[in-house]
Amino acid sequence: MSRNLILGGAMSALVLLAAAVSFVWTPFDHTAMDIPSKLQTPNVIHWLGTDHFGRDIFSMIMVGARTSIAVALVAVGIGMSIGVPLGLAAAARSGNWLDELIMRGNDLVFAFPSLVIAILITAIFGAGAVNAIIAIGIFNIPVFARITRGAALSLWQREFILAARVAGKNAARISAEHILPNVANLLIVQGTIQFSLGILAEAGLSYVGLGAQPPTPSWGRMLADAQTMVSFAPHLALIPGTAIILTVLGLNLMGDGLRDWLDPKLRVART
Repeated sequence: MSRNLILGGAMSALVLLAAAVSFVWTPFDHTAMDIPSKLQTPNVIHWLGTDHFGRDIFSMIMVGARTSIAVALVAVGIGMSIGVPLGLAAAARSGNWLDELIMRGNDLVFAFPSLVIAILITAIFGAGAVNAIIAIGIFNIPVFARITRGAALSLWQREFILAARVAGKNAARISAEHILPNVANLLIVQGTIQFSLGILAEAGLSYVGLGAQPPTPSWGRMLADAQTMVSFAPHLALIPGTAIILTVLGLNLMGDGLRDWLDPKLRVART
């Protein structure tokens, strides 16, 4: 097991633990305002200090982790549940109209960044975490479709696929029983990477006011609230910014470690 996998797994587990614990306990109520205690630096009572409303930053970071993980996890789930079947279908019908339709549709979605899609969705339905999930999820669909199609295309010419065809199995059954299990490792690694990008995208959308809305804490909105107070209260920006950096770094390290661990070619090369 690689160092990246161990380090990334430990960092990711710490964030997941903070999010899980926040369901049952936080040092303070994350919505409770205490104006006389505002803008405190980290101390014995408030471990990470307080914001401009006197709210405990450590409690907000814990609940914000829950928000980021929930948005990114559901968005990646949407991307995988739709993108993977589309990629399998495109590979099974490589070169015909269905393949072209799916891939040109992917190109169309790729032409619009998730932020632009989020602005469009927000203009129609209003800002909120649900709309952020939809925007990030839509952007994840072509990512998983392309990854799945590329990996599946190389498998359709293999001998065991030809044997399955001779046995009378149709394309859908071959994709489900033979192609999907052989590309699952790649999808797991890509899912980890997209999960980290989902957290980053959620923070970005919240920063511009399109993500989770008050009073639900969000790391991105904490950064937005702190931008006018950096000169005299830098901890307001440093703490959520560090949380985002460490979370994304941990997930990327874990994804890199999973790739090394799950890919037999890389294992052979290391030995």
